[in-house]
Amino acid sequence: MEKEVIKFLDLKAVNEAYRPEIDDAIQRVLDSGWYLLGKEGAAFEQEFAEYCQAKHCLGVASGLDALILILMGYRELGLIEEGDEIIVPANTYVASILAISRSGFTPILVEPDEQTYNIDPTLIEEAITKRTKAIMVVHLYGQCADMDSINELAKKHDLKVIEDAAQAHGATYKGRRAGSLGNAAGFSFYPGKNLGALGDGGAVITSDSALAEVITALRNYGSLEKYYNRHKGMNSRLDELQAAVLRVKLKNLDVDTEKRRQVAEDYLLDLKSDRSSLKLPHVADYGKHVWHLFVIRHPNRDVIAARLADQGIQTVIHYPIPPHQQKGYPELNGLTLPLTETIHQEVLSLPISPAMDEDSTRRVIETINKLLV
Repeated sequence: MEKEVIKFLDLKAVNEAYRPEIDDAIQRVLDSGWYLLGKEGAAFEQEFAEYCQAKHCLGVASGLDALILILMGYRELGLIEEGDEIIVPANTYVASILAISRSGFTPILVEPDEQTYNIDPTLIEEAITKRTKAIMVVHLYGQCADMDSINELAKKHDLKVIEDAAQAHGATYKGRRAGSLGNAAGFSFYPGKNLGALGDGGAVITSDSALAEVITALRNYGSLEKYYNRHKGMNSRLDELQAAVLRVKLKNLDVDTEKRRQVAEDYLLDLKSDRSSLKLPHVADYGKHVWHLFVIRHPNRDVIAARLADQGIQTVIHYPIPPHQQKGYPELNGLTLPLTETIHQEVLSLPISPAMDEDSTRRVIETINKLLV
């Protein structure tokens, strides 16, 4: 008998757990007849700002737009000029780089710390020049970067700190949540995120009221009052349906996170990394990981992925090609970033989600352990 496939991420099962509440939320929006910048969006913004321990949340159309709008906001405030440099981890998803380049700034790539895969604070200072205006940290895979070291550098050099928190909903650093650890943060609500909508969506989190006011206008054609445009803005708004669904899922986010942590704990405890070249994730002692992804490393990553697929276990590679080797960034193709390149050749993401049961977790563990004997 063929084994049931263990999906990398079963979004139907994740959302089914809250189906009655989601149905009610959608019905509530339909009954309201109001679909953009309404009560649901305002309520979600207040709730998510409080959750992130910050003053302001601004719902936007995607996580990429959230980062772009933060940078546009700083430009409108006269704090960054076109051509200025933004430091960013080299091993991030390309969206972080896109936000910088699409906003008219120059990305400066810095290698990660090999244990956490987040930007290495010890390498940041040598990348700072007179044109550097901000550090964009990425809380990769669901674990916060070393923010004390980064904020200390930023203060020393008068730089803004922008969090790309697309994978870190609810993650903490010394008791503070992602989104409240720098000057501003961008979140994604892409369906596969820990807090995922039923389509695209994103948010800017900040306690900077001046920045929040500018971004409120920028996301809506540059306007705070209809037909009066203060800025050259864009159309990037979180719709009422997505906001209503996110309100349901936000109430349950911490419960879902604990389910992810249980899967991760089982992997960390029982995967046999001591007798092979398998590298398991390192959990830093300064905060709480939310396990958006559980990423292992192995020199024969592709072979392991293929064998797991043969056994009905889905995996994903995050990410096969680093940003500086992408065809869309010829200006970065000449860079040599050996650790980043090695990481991208070896990483493999195992199934993990709130809907994953213990039997599936055990099957993944046992299958990998047999492969690595």
